[in-house]
Amino acid sequence: MAACQNAAMVQKRAVPTIKRRRVGAQLRRWRGPMKSGNAAKLMGWDITRLSRIERGTYRVSSEEVRAFAAKLGVDDEPGIEEVALAAEEPAGAGWWVPYTGHVQADLLDFVQMEAEADSIRVQHYSVVPGLLQSPAYMREIISHESRLNPRQVGMLINLRLARQSVLGHLTRLHAIVPEAALYPRFENNPGIMPDQLRRLLDVSDMPNIDLQVLPLTAHPKYGSNGATTLLDFRHPWASVASVDGPSGGFHTEDADLVAFQSGEFESIAKVALPFSETRELLRQHLERLHK
Repeated sequence: MAACQNAAMVQKRAVPTIKRRRVGAQLRRWRGPMKSGNAAKLMGWDITRLSRIERGTYRVSSEEVRAFAAKLGVDDEPGIEEVALAAEEPAGAGWWVPYTGHVQADLLDFVQMEAEADSIRVQHYSVVPGLLQSPAYMREIISHESRLNPRQVGMLINLRLARQSVLGHLTRLHAIVPEAALYPRFENNPGIMPDQLRRLLDVSDMPNIDLQVLPLTAHPKYGSNGATTLLDFRHPWASVASVDGPSGGFHTEDADLVAFQSGEFESIAKVALPFSETRELLRQHLERLHK
């Protein structure tokens, strides 16, 4: 009997995938101010089990999600069903799975969230954001990472190209590109920048993409806090903010931090060039490179 219980326990234990962590985080939000011990008792669980579920290290079934929400009095049938279905989603699903173990786990977590987002807002302080990079520009940027070997470079290029598939799914994208990123000539391959500018002009015509350029005349404070990506999802999932800088980065669902980063993004968007002026500036830079 003990052996069967141990086997069941092992079966329930899980590697904390980002989806399981997000399911657990949503259960924690539903719990609100209720103490974890009291919430666990509602389900006949011990407090350790609830803690592991909320951290994503213990599987929870769709039936348990529905029962937990009902006992807490959650009045949100669509949201409950969304979380219940996510709880049953197999861990091995998703085009990004083959990259597991080959790239950083945090990056794969972000990639999965990005692929499932309804809308994406992104701004970078020095380069064209990855979702808008041409293959040649992408290779030039990634291959200059001194810590990467050729195999890793190829892996990251393939991953970034695969990420761009979200643009064809009509995911809303609002991207802000710094004008400084439009100047490099890449003397070893002068065709890179014209190709990248044409790519930006092409994607700016897509109905689901809003593209702005942050002009050189903007105050240096705009974008000085690092590259920011904001992901918004269908109900009831929390929005995510991802911040990257020279010394590393992080992503978070913390509502206050997400609101702060969202405010920072909107401040930059207000001083960036509007759509028509952005396209005109891109054309000017393309003409400059052809002189």
